[in-house]
Amino acid sequence: MITADDLRQRLATLEPIGLQPTGTTRLPWTEEDAQSGRWFAAQAEAAGLRVQRDPAGNRWAVPGTPGPWWAVGSHLDSVRDGGRFDGALGVAAAFAVAARAARPVAVISFADEEGTRFNTPTFGSRALTGVADLGDVLNRVDQDGVGMAAAMRAAGVDPDGVHRAPAWLEHLRGFVELHIDQSRDVHRAGVPFAVVRGLAARLRLAVVVHGAADHAGTTAMDERSDAMAVAARIIVAALDLAGDQLRVTPGRVLVEPNALTTIAARACVRIDARGPSAEALASFERELTTRAAALAQVGRTDVEVRAESRSAGIAFDAELRAALRGPGGHETLCFAGHDAGLIAPCRPAAMVLVRNPTGVSHSPDESVDLSDAAAGATRILEVVEELG
Repeated sequence: MITADDLRQRLATLEPIGLQPTGTTRLPWTEEDAQSGRWFAAQAEAAGLRVQRDPAGNRWAVPGTPGPWWAVGSHLDSVRDGGRFDGALGVAAAFAVAARAARPVAVISFADEEGTRFNTPTFGSRALTGVADLGDVLNRVDQDGVGMAAAMRAAGVDPDGVHRAPAWLEHLRGFVELHIDQSRDVHRAGVPFAVVRGLAARLRLAVVVHGAADHAGTTAMDERSDAMAVAARIIVAALDLAGDQLRVTPGRVLVEPNALTTIAARACVRIDARGPSAEALASFERELTTRAAALAQVGRTDVEVRAESRSAGIAFDAELRAALRGPGGHETLCFAGHDAGLIAPCRPAAMVLVRNPTGVSHSPDESVDLSDAAAGATRILEVVEELG
């Protein structure tokens, strides 16, 4: 059995890395990332595992016996001013599992899961599974003007070799990720942890409203072609359409000319929508397009609604989920993106979410009861030993 004290001791030497009064910041390809790597190496040595780094910079702690292995893990990077459990809890739990497993178990810490520095979420698992657009992401720059390729090279990872990462999939038999629940769903179910049946479908829309610039003081209200005013009404319509099933977020608005005394000539709203199925999101998109056209007509503007990306969602391996759930266990749908979701199309994969009473994540207020995490890790230990 894995205990809360075991997890607490493992996390105790990781938590100071990147910790500031405003929260935890461990960005990829930085000194904090290197320090996290040294923590990873110390944990591996204590568990009798050897450390390897694949061409994408993912850290592996592997047994001495030949693979492929079952692996457990998550990530060690963070958002800016984040919490101490997101990702880190899953890697600490993975070492607890590997240290106690009677069968060989590997531990993986995926590189650049959050994508905070270069807007490259789940980079490590995308590179491992061969779905990363390397020509695009390796040319991105951070807010200080540092290119991603240069940052990787400075951290000891050759960006020219990232395309070779998918060959490492042959070392992987299956993968399980433990993660803090980033909602209150598991808490509401009244269980210490839940098995994830899948990751939600996702849709990202760009809604562009074309109006006409004019004087803010002299133009009568019924003579305006105000792009911002129409965009605001479209945002409200999108939120009204969310209902109980969807998660809809108008996350970014760009306005031109963005001047206090000028009526907006153009407004672009980017909307993130997530739901239980691609069909539910397609219905949302159709209805929003219809409503946007009607609002644009009333506002004397033109509008275009275009999908910039869409994902049908991911279903995790049914056999693995059933084993983790056991009799009387609970399943949930996860609305966030995770490395396990990238592995799932290639290998049997599953996730365990640990109860989070507040639902807060990506914040220093993030918190879990380590007894709940220990229960989830113990169940993963039992299952990987059964399947091994």
